[in-house]
Amino acid sequence: MFWRYALPTLAAFAALAVSPARAADLALPAPIVETGGWYLRGDIGFTNQNVDSLYNINYGGYDSVTNVNKSFDAAPMFGLGLGYYVNRWLRFDVTGEYRANANFHGMDIGAIPGGGFADDRYTANKSEWTFMFNGYVDLGTWWNVTPFIGAGVGMSRNTISNFGDFSVCVNSTSCAANGGSDAYAADASTWSFAWALHAGLAYQISPNIALELAYRYIDLGDAKSGDLIAFDGTNNLNNPMEFHHLTSHDLKLGVRWLLEPMPAALPSRG
Repeated sequence: MFWRYALPTLAAFAALAVSPARAADLALPAPIVETGGWYLRGDIGFTNQNVDSLYNINYGGYDSVTNVNKSFDAAPMFGLGLGYYVNRWLRFDVTGEYRANANFHGMDIGAIPGGGFADDRYTANKSEWTFMFNGYVDLGTWWNVTPFIGAGVGMSRNTISNFGDFSVCVNSTSCAANGGSDAYAADASTWSFAWALHAGLAYQISPNIALELAYRYIDLGDAKSGDLIAFDGTNNLNNPMEFHHLTSHDLKLGVRWLLEPMPAALPSRG
């Protein structure tokens, strides 16, 4: 479903950027930037997210708690950025992106003191606004294709929304007292330090336009919901659900558009 919209969108983006260029430019060898130049970039892609662990202050009421499920569905992302070529090997950019809602599915099993278990099932949505400063090393160009690697640091505003907690107690006469009750939480956002590693391929389709296919590993830090409130309205604790160590494996398609006139193209390598 994602690719049905992603590929036509990128194609249209590239066509609009290339249209002012002469058709003959498409046949030129890949240009090699020897001096600095500014560029704009746009990216779309999808995220595959993970969380290391969940925590809530109510875990202290159990002998032990096991997170048996803590998974996210894939979700789309969209980004824009401004960059600068230092030379043909090195470039930097600053980017801002919106990482759309990823559905969360969670399940805890808590061992109740004195016997029995409480099964808590969670649902939520998670989204982010992420702002990064990135550096890349271009590793050489062959047949207009340039592999690259990079790294980035920045901040991510992580939002947990529509959180719900649905409890089931098993094999315990003290279930009502110890098993908790169904609850919900208000939306909440948390700023967290973020860092990323990049790798990909860029294809030069004209002297000023390059298409990218890239993989990124990104560490988004932590997030938490609002305070959990039982469905009867009671809330005696400062007890948000905490999401510890959020990460994602992202696949992106992008376009880079060099804003300044290119130096004369050198013979392509390869």
